[in-house]
Amino acid sequence: MIRSMKKHLSLLVLFVISIANSQEKNTPEKTKDTIIKTEVVKVVTSYVPKITDAFKIKQKPIIKHTKETQKKELEYKIFSVPVASTFIPKSGVMKKVDLGKREQLYPNYFSLGIGNKITPFLEAYVRRNESYDSEYGVHLKFLLSADPVEKTQLSSTYYNMNLNLFYAQQERYLNWRAGISAGRNKYNWYGLPKNITFTDATISRIEEEQAHNLFKVFGTIKFDDSYIEEANGSVSFFSDVLSSSEFLIDGNAKFKFSLDRFHRELNDLYVNTTFSYLGGKFENSYETQNELKHSFFTVGVHPSYKFLVQDLAIKIGAKSYFSLDIQNKGNNFFIYPDVEISYPIVNDFANIFVGASGDLETNTYKSLVDKNPHISPTQEVLQTNKKYNAFAGIRGKLDFQFSYNFKASYAAIENNPFISLNQSKSNGRNNAGTNAFSFLGYEYGNSFNTTYDDIKLMTFFGEIAYDGIKNLTLGVNGKFNKFTLTKEEEAWNAPKIEGELFGTYKVEKWFAGANLFFVGQRKGKLHEILPLDTFTTVDIESYFDINFNGGYHFNDSFSVFLNLNNVLNNSYQRFNNFNVQGFQAMGGLTWKFDTLF
Repeated sequence: MIRSMKKHLSLLVLFVISIANSQEKNTPEKTKDTIIKTEVVKVVTSYVPKITDAFKIKQKPIIKHTKETQKKELEYKIFSVPVASTFIPKSGVMKKVDLGKREQLYPNYFSLGIGNKITPFLEAYVRRNESYDSEYGVHLKFLLSADPVEKTQLSSTYYNMNLNLFYAQQERYLNWRAGISAGRNKYNWYGLPKNITFTDATISRIEEEQAHNLFKVFGTIKFDDSYIEEANGSVSFFSDVLSSSEFLIDGNAKFKFSLDRFHRELNDLYVNTTFSYLGGKFENSYETQNELKHSFFTVGVHPSYKFLVQDLAIKIGAKSYFSLDIQNKGNNFFIYPDVEISYPIVNDFANIFVGASGDLETNTYKSLVDKNPHISPTQEVLQTNKKYNAFAGIRGKLDFQFSYNFKASYAAIENNPFISLNQSKSNGRNNAGTNAFSFLGYEYGNSFNTTYDDIKLMTFFGEIAYDGIKNLTLGVNGKFNKFTLTKEEEAWNAPKIEGELFGTYKVEKWFAGANLFFVGQRKGKLHEILPLDTFTTVDIESYFDINFNGGYHFNDSFSVFLNLNNVLNNSYQRFNNFNVQGFQAMGGLTWKFDTLF
């Protein structure tokens, strides 16, 4: 059966082949364009990867270059040509900077001098380290001038004496310092009015001496890493020989609060707190025998914050005070701005700034004496309210040799103190009044009283300093004041124009300095002789004062000095009716040392 099937299949194949050959021979020939070509269509299925198909990429594959991609080696050849040259190199030497001789510093010194008009001078500063972290010391200063002002009917002798003792201790997280200060300053009321003729008998009975005493206990603490950066406190007692007295407690603390916990770009916030108590009395007023008293208690808080906005440097803050007038049974609350914005027009060369501030100042008997030691012990003591002070200016440097600062300000001040002359109770022939009370040494028109007024003050200030020459520094500044008064006729004894020219020069052994200052015209009172209670306004002439100082160092320990004051020998009036002494010269010796014991 199988054999018969193979036979049938063979016959079928032969039949098919014969039919195909016969059709190929009989088919007519077609043109080329009519031939239908066959095309091959490839069907590609999507690739389905398998885990076995993955392979690991080598970290450092080996790349085999073919002959075409291999780099060709480069060959360099140098053709040396001899050149004739006469250049001989010289070994370099480092240029030295002249820093000058390093001066040895000593912690202690004695200075002793003497001047014309019988003027002895003594100053000493001695300290000692008890251990590595503690020390104590003493500072003493004394100056006497025996009747230095010429052509005065009363003595003009004065002296200043001050003594300070201190002890300092450094702890692990803080350091503190405490001490005692004592002083006595003697001045005379020698400026008798020129429009009154005083008899010799009257002058002989005038007790023109006045002396002020100060005793003070003070202390300060500075913390290394704390919210409280520093705290200061003092208790002082100020008095004179005419039974006037004043007691002052004063303290302040400075806090620093870190704000980076709220945002990492925030700066620290500073808060300064203050408190003070002032109480004082005078035996009598100038017009009556009634006692004068004053008493104030004041607390204040002053926060401030500084930050940058691009090139703008900004300080924002405020000052707030609560003040209690105990004597007059009144209280007040004050708040002032404390803002300043500066912008560099040209970095380091020109910076403009604007701002506003204000403050509350408690006047004291001592602060009034510091301004004018010839005031009478009959003062009305008030607080000065600086309501606002708006200012603007420009400061910077030129070529890193000239520095400058120009500023204009406008302020409103309540109870601004002026010093005016008291009227004489004597007509030149009597030493007692109709009430049988003898006149005191300051009641002959030779003392000053404090007059308060509400003012507007416009100020222009400018200063230029030069530091372009080795060992030489020069500077000049000037100030112009314009007062707008409320009730007073003039700004008594207050200059409208002030100026100063200063300079220092120092070489290895020599040192020198100069100070030239100018004070413009001021206004003063000329009282009529009693019983008339009137006065006329007089001009107090401007003055120009030139002072020089210098010296020579024999070595690091010993040096000599020479001071020349009022070189032009001008007998000008610093205060109304009070002439100053003329030319003054003082020379002396200074010894600096490590320790005495």
